[in-house]
Amino acid sequence: RFAVSVGYWKDPYIQYFVRQAKERKAPEINRGKLEEDWGPLTCYYARVHGVSYLIKAFLERTECNCQIVNLGAGMDTLFWRLKDENLLPRKYFEVDFPMIVARKIHNIKSKPPLSKPIMESHSGDSLLIDSHSLDSSRYSIVGADLRFSSDLEEKLKKHSLDVHLPTLLVAECVLVYMTPQQSANLLKWAASTFPVAMVINYEQVNMRDRFGQIMIENLQRRQCNLAGVELCTSLQSQRERLLENGWENARAIDMMKVYSFLPQADVKRIEALEFLDEKELFEQLMQHYCICWASKDSSNL
Repeated sequence: RFAVSVGYWKDPYIQYFVRQAKERKAPEINRGKLEEDWGPLTCYYARVHGVSYLIKAFLERTECNCQIVNLGAGMDTLFWRLKDENLLPRKYFEVDFPMIVARKIHNIKSKPPLSKPIMESHSGDSLLIDSHSLDSSRYSIVGADLRFSSDLEEKLKKHSLDVHLPTLLVAECVLVYMTPQQSANLLKWAASTFPVAMVINYEQVNMRDRFGQIMIENLQRRQCNLAGVELCTSLQSQRERLLENGWENARAIDMMKVYSFLPQADVKRIEALEFLDEKELFEQLMQHYCICWASKDSSNL
């Protein structure tokens, strides 16, 4: 919310989910990561643009004749932003813990700028909405625990998940909070369920060096346990976990590389927004997060 208010990117919907922060964040945090003490990230410039680039590439290849499943979506606003750009997939699903889902649904019900686009994109029978789920013809929110994939599949199918449609699964800072076995089960489930699919995973990498160890220690001090951090050893370990769990092709790049790929005119614009004096810290942060993506493609998209 703070990064949007300063002008790093446009998101007219985040204001309805997140109150304006009272304190400002340091510039290297807005570009690459969220919290002081090198904590876990939320949507900041490099991440937002990197993930968005892959999502839009998938929508383009499938001509939007696909579905997106956003795993651990939290207060994400992507559905509304895609609708504004006329890029909605056939169906957009969000999954998170029931408590998070209840909060999001409450905000949607009470704020017309959020509920109106859902109604506009809806067709057919009446829209279903209760405290822990929302189901319209183009957008669904499902309360579920990602550690139990059979329960997850059942709930998604109740909301009209179509396993034959090309499917994009997005997980941003989600898998790292699950044990390696739990995230493996989720990745295997997705790879075995959809004949044509892509998964995008955004999370930590290079966590065995001193900088990574300090990040882990700071999080542990806040009782925040990265249960899956052992899979965040390197870009290679990130690729291997995808290939070992049924995906055909996998790639991984760190966020410094992502930053170098972004349109340079826009990078110059955001670098002019705030003075960044700790360039070395910024680069270290960016080298400790990555975007990985993998595909399974029986239709050669």
